[in-house]
Amino acid sequence: MTLRLTLISNEVEDFILEFKIDADSSFADLHRLILRHCGYQEMQGQRFFICDEHWKPTQRILLSDEDNVSIDEDVYLMSDTDLGEFLEDEGQRITYRFDPEDRRMFLIELTETSFGDPVAPEGILTRRHGEAPPQLLQEDEVISPIVISEELEEEFYGEDGFEEEDLDMEGFDILD
Repeated sequence: MTLRLTLISNEVEDFILEFKIDADSSFADLHRLILRHCGYQEMQGQRFFICDEHWKPTQRILLSDEDNVSIDEDVYLMSDTDLGEFLEDEGQRITYRFDPEDRRMFLIELTETSFGDPVAPEGILTRRHGEAPPQLLQEDEVISPIVISEELEEEFYGEDGFEEEDLDMEGFDILD
């Protein structure tokens, strides 16, 4: 099975990459593909997170065993884990943390699955637009906030918004 993955940045509005990669390829193959096309270096702490439909992480996939800080969680390593173990349904979401400080990431969605369309195990880039954000920020640089479109805002926050009486103004220490 061939997977089409769409990668976007929450920092650079017009940056997008699309990859085709075999479901039998490893997360390490996807990791190298992303690094190559973003011009990034491999660094300790880079990892993938399998996410639910709201981008909430449910499972970590680590670059190396040394990155594991939790003893309560199963450890999956990029080199030992095939993409198809976690990605099979269109719309599934993952994030890729490329920042050693674990604050910056790419959002990735499985946008298409197909059969009979073989690609090399290391994957191929099928679409590119814009430039990737710098891998490392300078000390004085700040991460740009995520821009949420009105459509996404309605999905996340509901169409009705909030009622003023639902707010506890005392909790905000606001004086009239």
